[in-house]
Amino acid sequence: MLVATVVVNLPLADDARWGAVAVPRPRGSDSPATDDDSGHRAVRSAARSPANRRSRRFLLLVFWALLAVGMWLWWRDTPGGAVDGPPAALTEAGRITGLLGGYLLLAQVLLMSRVGPLERKVAANDIVGWHRDLGGVLVVVVVAHVVLTTVGYARMDGLSVLRELWRLTTYEDMISAFVATGVLVGVGLLAVRAVREALPYEAWHVLHLVSYAVLLLSYGHLFALGRELSAPGLGRSFWTALYVVVIACLAWGRVLAPWRLNARHRLRVAAVVPESADTFSIYVHGRRLDELEAKAGQFFRWRFLDRGVWAQAHPFSLSAAPNGEWLRLTIKAVGDHTRRLRALRPGARVLVTGPSGVFTAEHRVRHRALLIAGGSGIAPIRAILEDLPPGAVVVYRASRAADLIFRGELEHLAEARGASVVYVIGARDDPGPRSVISPHGLRRLVPDIHRRDVYLCGPEGLVRSAQSALRTLRVSRRQIHVDPFEL
Repeated sequence: MLVATVVVNLPLADDARWGAVAVPRPRGSDSPATDDDSGHRAVRSAARSPANRRSRRFLLLVFWALLAVGMWLWWRDTPGGAVDGPPAALTEAGRITGLLGGYLLLAQVLLMSRVGPLERKVAANDIVGWHRDLGGVLVVVVVAHVVLTTVGYARMDGLSVLRELWRLTTYEDMISAFVATGVLVGVGLLAVRAVREALPYEAWHVLHLVSYAVLLLSYGHLFALGRELSAPGLGRSFWTALYVVVIACLAWGRVLAPWRLNARHRLRVAAVVPESADTFSIYVHGRRLDELEAKAGQFFRWRFLDRGVWAQAHPFSLSAAPNGEWLRLTIKAVGDHTRRLRALRPGARVLVTGPSGVFTAEHRVRHRALLIAGGSGIAPIRAILEDLPPGAVVVYRASRAADLIFRGELEHLAEARGASVVYVIGARDDPGPRSVISPHGLRRLVPDIHRRDVYLCGPEGLVRSAQSALRTLRVSRRQIHVDPFEL
């Protein structure tokens, strides 16, 4: 059964007004569609599904367990009396922060390795959040390592800090260590939100990739001067194994798996179809797409090998569930790169990495679902609707009716799958739309909300308001799947 509702600038606390704004739409009706962002998605992922929680807990357990082993090896290999006196204590503190910095660096690289099991078992916003938080800690720890070690040796040698720093440059592999520290601090400063927003995306992306050089530059320093790593033994075997595993994951996730995927499917642009004046869909076809291990709600990182766009890869969600014949992504032209994508030539080669994300129907814990989307957040929501059992309710938030996208498709799917679609239209502060995304509004719209999974995808304000309402309604966190926009 299809129920399509348009809510326009009316408060919904009054039951009569609620009924007055219900406007049924016939099957197949399709308003002009635009989108409110480019379709970029850096994180599209389910949050706190049972499978995701288990994966997160397992990874955190492994992280802390390996860190504990590394610190135990330092304790085991530290001679008695090695920390007697302030200079020795400072030096040992420098060793500890050096080991911790090396460990955090490996964790950072692993998080961004795009190795398949990590990408498809843990929410992408969790991965990005861990990477961001660990990055700040890593910069502080590495700077502390340099300061503590230099001051400790300076006091031991009776030299000034600057003279000791100069003397340390004569040590084996120390120049590369200083360069690695400078690169790391520079990347950390560029990651500050205010600085990052002032940089073009392309410049920030290239500079961020330079951080991989830190892994190579620090390798010689760690194994040449680290007490636990320079001599054969359990410590060296432990750290060597960590390096081997991380580099293997990086090679697989960044090089080998993408090469295998693209060699198998040989994707090409089939067509570029305008959806509105500034919104378009790209249809991609290829070989053996029925074997593509992608699910509705996931995303790929796309690189189109065509003039003017081949140098950049960007993340876009699928706007339709994979069907074995074609893939579709829908984009609004808001920047130089997305505007150039409108001119893609049919037949252009496409390289992808992925699929990524766990914002999928298979992570639900209830039979029925409520899906709340804002703007182009409707893309993964529309795709997920194809995989859900009957009875789903879709709430689609937009500022204007002209901003709705996939309207005809949504209503056709709703009729075919016994779902309902509710359009919530109006400015952000209008009382009608605000009333719908409220505890009272959601309870009135979906009385059995406690027995549904809730999928959220859209701008931060919408997601935050919906989460607040769901907390008030005491909807279990395990039933809430969040797919925020975070570019």
